[in-house]
Amino acid sequence: MPRLTPDEVILGLIKTRPSHGYELLDTFRDSTHLGRIWNMSTSQLYAVLKRLEEDGAITGREVPCPAAPARTDYSITDRGESRLQAWLYDPFPPISIHRIRVLFLSRLYIASLLNLPTDEIVTHQLAVCEDQREVVEKEAKTTTSSVEALTLDFVLGQLDACIAWLNRCRAIPLEIPTELSQPTHHNED
Repeated sequence: MPRLTPDEVILGLIKTRPSHGYELLDTFRDSTHLGRIWNMSTSQLYAVLKRLEEDGAITGREVPCPAAPARTDYSITDRGESRLQAWLYDPFPPISIHRIRVLFLSRLYIASLLNLPTDEIVTHQLAVCEDQREVVEKEAKTTTSSVEALTLDFVLGQLDACIAWLNRCRAIPLEIPTELSQPTHHNED
């Protein structure tokens, strides 16, 4: 399974407006934005920005700042836009509960931030969960192991809860605050 990275989330944030590292970091630390979804350190964020820039998904431009060191503002490239769109509307998103909590919620957040429709995102996630539920239910009916039966029963319970929650996501409009809470002041970038 591929590693869990915030690369596309950062692309979405940069698509909203060119940003420097600490602006992005504030979004990941603010609980009304991505703070309850991702835990991001400064070094992690800058490693992702470097990786995205090396991949050609973003470009950095040094901006002089009065009475402070210059900062780098990042903008999304066409390559980054293509990657972002593919991620947002992936027809086969991951079905692990952890990845749904992180990636699905991130997709909804970014799509809403960009004023893009979210129904297709919910529909894809719901479809893979419902398909997985059918597979697990068939396996549960044929198992002869009590340990496996308990495990599959647990997985079915998780999938049932996830499916019910995804249906609620469709009914609840996602409201994104227009501004981050008061940004923190940083001496460096």
